[in-house]
Amino acid sequence: MSNENLFDQEDYIKARVDEYIWQKSIEAGISRQRFLRILATMLGGTAIGGLARPLPARSQTNTSNAFKTKGSKILKPLPPGYISHSKGTLEMNWETMYGRGYLVPNNWFYVHNRNTPPPFNPATWRLRIEGTGVSVPCEFTYDEIIAMPSISVTSAIECAANGRRFFEEAYNTPLSGTRWRLGAIGVAEWTGVPLSILLERAGLKSTARDVLVEGADLASLDAKGTKPSKFNSVVPIAKATADNSLVVYAMNGEPLPPDHGWPCRVIFPGWAGNANVKWIERIEVSETPIYTQWVLEQMVLIGPDYPAISPYKGKLITYQNVKSAFELAWPATLSAGNYLLRGRSWSGKGKIVRVEVSLDGGRTWQLARLREPNLPFAWVRWDIDWNPTPGKYSLQARATDNLGNTQPSTVPWNDVGLLYGGVVSHPVTVQG
Repeated sequence: MSNENLFDQEDYIKARVDEYIWQKSIEAGISRQRFLRILATMLGGTAIGGLARPLPARSQTNTSNAFKTKGSKILKPLPPGYISHSKGTLEMNWETMYGRGYLVPNNWFYVHNRNTPPPFNPATWRLRIEGTGVSVPCEFTYDEIIAMPSISVTSAIECAANGRRFFEEAYNTPLSGTRWRLGAIGVAEWTGVPLSILLERAGLKSTARDVLVEGADLASLDAKGTKPSKFNSVVPIAKATADNSLVVYAMNGEPLPPDHGWPCRVIFPGWAGNANVKWIERIEVSETPIYTQWVLEQMVLIGPDYPAISPYKGKLITYQNVKSAFELAWPATLSAGNYLLRGRSWSGKGKIVRVEVSLDGGRTWQLARLREPNLPFAWVRWDIDWNPTPGKYSLQARATDNLGNTQPSTVPWNDVGLLYGGVVSHPVTVQG
């Protein structure tokens, strides 16, 4: 896939599906057309599971309970007024961002830990790079990585499920999983080594296609239900070698906190949170597309508006969509008088160029003032003057990025509640 089409999700999926069909027809010794006819009769999960290439078994990581505190899967101190949905989640409180700077402090940054962060021994930890896409498989120690040339990138990380609660409210249908509002996002300055440097040292081949990143997080049982599998994600080689794709070891000028991937994680700016794997241990570079359980079943939109294209169970998730949030409590209670409304908007595909705010539930709109910095793949802060009288209000914000992507008023349903990008109505009561 060319760099020009790096963020074109449809081109990315089409290229992978076409190669998948071609590869499987060759392996089966039949024509591509014949394979397509057979595949058309096998659209259920059994067919997909049978055709997907399994990953080789790897040794287990020690997941001692020594780091657990009072049953929490989060190690950092929980800030005052935190929002938690489970023992492993911390949602950023938007009210606390009012008056803060551009970056989210490490202690307020959202957390989604499936398990307690694994212990780290710098003497034994290794990052392994292997696969058919490299000619010199190798390992790097922590000291070797932090001694390499580094850069810093200011970027958002956002859970693909950010806004899941609004799917429930819009469709009056409960969903499983964490019921985030809009606080499963944070912007930080990430410091690390460009992944391209590590891949080059491993002898990256010109024929490399996909890159799998695997962490130490034991996420679930494997397809046979016999043993835990390690969390992983897959990106195309063009994304893996982009200038701002990093193996990160520092966050906001401090060593990477355990809850955020210590000792190292990857950052792929613009792509959904699942791609930014924490506690990384292994990178596989392949000359052919890589299909894993996470890519096929977890990183997809499944619903009537997202027809499955085998081998995916739905529409593949890559980049994040456009969203906006007010820096207010939910629901908010304010006093009548002059007020400076503040908020932030972001896009996974570029920078925000326009934010419109409605103070009357979407009947009328006005432009908000955008404040610098306004960085692509991060967010922009904005504000607007408001002099409300006592009453109940429904505030809305609608952002547009430099590629013309705008938040819609409604969003099609998907079964897991991912990528909610619709305009949100924020309830506010103004008291006299």
